[in-house]
Amino acid sequence: MGPMETGIAGVVGLLAAIFLLRLPVGFAMGMVGFLGFWKMVSLDAAAGMLGEETWKTLSSYGFTVIPLFILMGQICFYSGVNERMYKAANAWMGHIRGGLAMATILACAGFAAICGSNTATAATMSTVSLPQMNKFNYNRVFSSGVVAAGATLGVMIPPSVVLIVIGLQTGQSIGILFWAALIPGLLLTGCFLATVWLLCARHSAVGTRTKPASLRDKLASLPGAIEMLLLFVLVMAGLILGVFTPSEAGAAGAGLALFLSLLGGKLGLRDFGRAIGDTLRISCMIMVIILGAVIFGRFLTITRMPHEIASAVASWSVSPMLIMLGIFGIYLVGGAIMDALALLLITIPIFFPVAQSLGYDPVWFAVWITLVTTMGAITPPVGINTFIVASMDEGVALPQVFRGVLPFLLCFLACAVLLLAWPQLALWLPGALR
Repeated sequence: MGPMETGIAGVVGLLAAIFLLRLPVGFAMGMVGFLGFWKMVSLDAAAGMLGEETWKTLSSYGFTVIPLFILMGQICFYSGVNERMYKAANAWMGHIRGGLAMATILACAGFAAICGSNTATAATMSTVSLPQMNKFNYNRVFSSGVVAAGATLGVMIPPSVVLIVIGLQTGQSIGILFWAALIPGLLLTGCFLATVWLLCARHSAVGTRTKPASLRDKLASLPGAIEMLLLFVLVMAGLILGVFTPSEAGAAGAGLALFLSLLGGKLGLRDFGRAIGDTLRISCMIMVIILGAVIFGRFLTITRMPHEIASAVASWSVSPMLIMLGIFGIYLVGGAIMDALALLLITIPIFFPVAQSLGYDPVWFAVWITLVTTMGAITPPVGINTFIVASMDEGVALPQVFRGVLPFLLCFLACAVLLLAWPQLALWLPGALR
């Protein structure tokens, strides 16, 4: 068996380990990568590679950015920032038909900007917004779809853990990736809001109005939104002005979140302990996946499979746009059947060289595949956000949640097509700020 055939066998074996043996993704990638390296070189070389990559990956200063941003999000969660943002959005928009749903989208976008995780956003916003929408007789299929779809903004709106990991794996600037994702993230948020408005305009029964808030109540709700704004400005401005490295930005954000929470008396010792515990658990899970991806990537590198695929694709006499649509389909299907971060880490060593050989900007490609893969969080059959929302509302079954998110999948498709047609949607802001 030649190197290329060995690489293909490794990819097939990885999928079998994940879907047939049900191994955790990180362990599956590490195991297949180790065995493949052993087959290609030798057992001693594979053992040496395993030890070297484990030490190099887990001791890397650059990876400290992951737990720091996660800690910032967990502190905000346990101190109730999400609830205060929801109340602020509701005070200003609740009187519009479907206003509670729009407030939920905006609160998801705001919490996403400081949390960076779609699953965390889905869990927290379900507990906050679903009871309120049920109280005002919103259609449950519609409201569950709003929460599940809105929570996906946690990956697109910076700071995003997924973009951090992509930046670390591909050697790109995390700050540049953050700025590149900002306009597409806001565009997706706008599409969600427009979808809510159109659905409520066409079917008035799905969403109602709440009593208009007084000006005093509106102004009193603003501090809840200002906390999120301060954190976002600190992190993003610090990165673009060169005041912080990405790790320092995460530390500054976590420090400010802790300060604001203690200043307002919103974070007790027990909740702070829970925030630390959740940060450790989530960080360890991500680091295991990253380590497995690094080992699997080393195996693919020595098979020259990514290089051969990139060279073969570049030689095809077809439009680069057609090839990108094929990659779009692969990420769309892959994102629906496995975790988005794991899918990206498995496929980046294969498709990044392909995109670069076709002349596509790596910053644009990182943002584009993040958008496409994020669709998987609400796409049948394994949309993780839909499972979370269904588990939080006993009155809605999983198939109903999937039905509720269908209109929002069209928003993803529209944004993905717009990004493909006009790459400057992602590239203009980083270029203007350089």
